[in-house]
Amino acid sequence: MNLRALAAKVIFQVLEKGVSLSVALPEQQQKLCSGKDKALLAELSYGVMRHLPQLDKLVSDCMNKPMKGKQRIVHQLLLIGCYQLYFTRIPSHAAISETAEACRQLKFEGLVKVVNGVLRNLQRNQAPLPTDNETLAFNTPAWIIKRLQAAYPETWQQVIEQSHQRPPMWLRNNQLSQTREQYLAQLTNLEIPATEGSSANAILLDSPKDVAMLPGFADGAASVQDGAAQWAATLLAPAANDLILDACAAPGGKTCHLLETENSIDLVAVDFDVKRLERVQQNLDRLSLNAKVVHGDAANIDSWWQGEKFDRILLDAPCSATGVIRRHPDIKWLRKQTDIEELATLQSQILDHCWQWLKPGGTLLYATCSILPQENAEQISAFLARTKDATLIPIAQQPNSDDVGWQITPGQDNMDGFYYARLIKG
Repeated sequence: MNLRALAAKVIFQVLEKGVSLSVALPEQQQKLCSGKDKALLAELSYGVMRHLPQLDKLVSDCMNKPMKGKQRIVHQLLLIGCYQLYFTRIPSHAAISETAEACRQLKFEGLVKVVNGVLRNLQRNQAPLPTDNETLAFNTPAWIIKRLQAAYPETWQQVIEQSHQRPPMWLRNNQLSQTREQYLAQLTNLEIPATEGSSANAILLDSPKDVAMLPGFADGAASVQDGAAQWAATLLAPAANDLILDACAAPGGKTCHLLETENSIDLVAVDFDVKRLERVQQNLDRLSLNAKVVHGDAANIDSWWQGEKFDRILLDAPCSATGVIRRHPDIKWLRKQTDIEELATLQSQILDHCWQWLKPGGTLLYATCSILPQENAEQISAFLARTKDATLIPIAQQPNSDDVGWQITPGQDNMDGFYYARLIKG
């Protein structure tokens, strides 16, 4: 099937069915043989998600009436055509003819003239990108903009701008295989430019690469993990023979990093999502690491764990993922304002329950990939107010020692948006 038709199916799945891009895109990429075609399919899908309001306005302004029901996939196809005209180097004639052909392949022969007409109209008029309101100007839902303005009054525009950038590719050197210096030397030998990150085994590639090109990747020499996420193992600081709980562990990047940091620990990795839990085991297997992988609820540890309390707990709490929009631009359109309150309630429930399972003197590291205070500093402040035996330990990397935890914003040191708070049990 025509690549644009596959892209329309991806966008339809996300916008009409609520399926995440990370699920919808690979399903359609499987139908393509060429790596180049798979990359273009990703470019079109991600591009439409990044610029959705502007593309939607441009297309809608060229139409007499909106498409409804099954025809919505043709509307999404028009968004893909519009994205090609405005944001890619694909020749206009090729973008229009291929998109029209996709309409035929999607079995909407009667709408081919409409697709052709709208795209030729857009090409002819070359209207500027619409910026009539903040949603259009920033390609971001108004409710997210409002929350960011409240949280970051001086820098909210910069935060949004960084969330629209293409994300860099970070690697985590496996210190059980070699030192970071040795791995950087291997990359240099293969003419893959890279630099050290600020945490112990972080490596930032100058440009993304297929993992098949990376030295020893299949044998576990390195893993793909954002620089911000790599701070979890350092901040939790596992000690020899610790019993550690990785709550909400999937897909297992931090699980594996903890074991690479101190491989004598006894680690329990739990997650509620059985499908994503398979990824945890796959990551452990590739890296030849061992952990007890459990399908269970981190808010109900009693139901699946009869062992002793934990020396350390990593709680990578379910969150809005507003810190990783540059990697997952569909988050902007799948998340709803009401989700934030529901997530904050769930986070507090899991936090309270995990705390009961932490030994006195133990450390709990609370982490999210969110940039919203309600899920982060406000969440921890509320926890400290109701939990008498909890003490917040400042993190050396946070700009101000009086801050409640360490908030990383998107693009800071090339990292994703992330939050950490380190708590000690009295």
